[in-house]
Order: sequence, then structure tokens, then C-alpha cells
Amino acid sequence: MRTWSLVIGLLCVVGMAIVFLPLQKVFAFTETRTDQPIMHYISATTDNSFRIRYTHSIHKSDVLEHYQYTEDNRIQMLGMEYENLAIGMPGYAEEGQTLTHHDGKYYLQFEKTMLENFTIYIGDLDIDLVFEYEGLEYDLKKDLQRGKSYLFQVKQVSLYEQWKGVRMK
Repeated sequence: MRTWSLVIGLLCVVGMAIVFLPLQKVFAFTETRTDQPIMHYISATTDNSFRIRYTHSIHKSDVLEHYQYTEDNRIQMLGMEYENLAIGMPGYAEEGQTLTHHDGKYYLQFEKTMLENFTIYIGDLDIDLVFEYEGLEYDLKKDLQRGKSYLFQVKQVSLYEQWKGVRMK
């Protein structure tokens, strides 16, 4: 009788560990400015590079931002490419950056820019805002609510947190 109690207790502990231990790495978009934030997420695999592509709201050309995440889930900015130096786009390189121009595009490279997270605003304009990962494109204007801000981070989550969240497709 005591053996069965021990086995059942052990199974409960293992089951709880499987459900509540943060084992899955994800790209998390968590709504800000709300009392009950919902996490939207994309499962991460071994490929640590990703991109965000958007159409600039004023000069209507594409901007492509390149990133990778580190082993400790920090976000490293690698670079940007864009066609226009108009409003909102860097026209010069700051310390730790390199700006080049060729084939009609500007390339801004970052040497060691590391972020813990950043906030992304989902505007209500009908222009592109896409998260690119492993050859797939996730339309953030379709998957997230327009007019809202989301905290973006790479983090480990549990099965329980995944069940509470919304998986982006």
C-alpha cells in the first residue's frame, strides 16, 4: 500500500514538473497597458536568427531589421536595411555602428547592441508588419490587435504558460 502511495506521489511531482517547468523557448508578444495581459507566441527552434520587416508609414518603402537571440535569451540587433533616409531612418552611424550604401539601399550594422526586450506598436495602417522566422512569415497585423503595444522578448515558458497564451500561426 505504501509503495503505491509513493509511486502516485512521484508521478504527481513529475507531472507537475512537466507542466510548470519553463522548458520551451519562444518569441513572446505580451500585450502591455492591460490588467490581464495575454501572451502570443511563436515557438523557437535551433535557428536563433529572425527578422522584422515593415513598410515605413511615411515614405512607403520596406525596412528590414535583422536580429538573433543569444543563449541567455537576450536580443542582439545585427542590422537594418532600407532605401530612404527620410523621416525616422538613420542617416549616419553612431558609435559601434557602420552605415554603408550600395545598390540603392542603406545598410546599418550594429557591433554589440544587446536588448532584453523591446516594445512593438501594431499600427492601424494597412501596411506590412511581418515577423520572419525559419522561412515563414507571421503577419503581426493579423495575429495581434491593431492599436495595441506588445512587449517582445525571447523567453522560456512552461506548457501551462503556452496553454494560457495564443500560438501564432
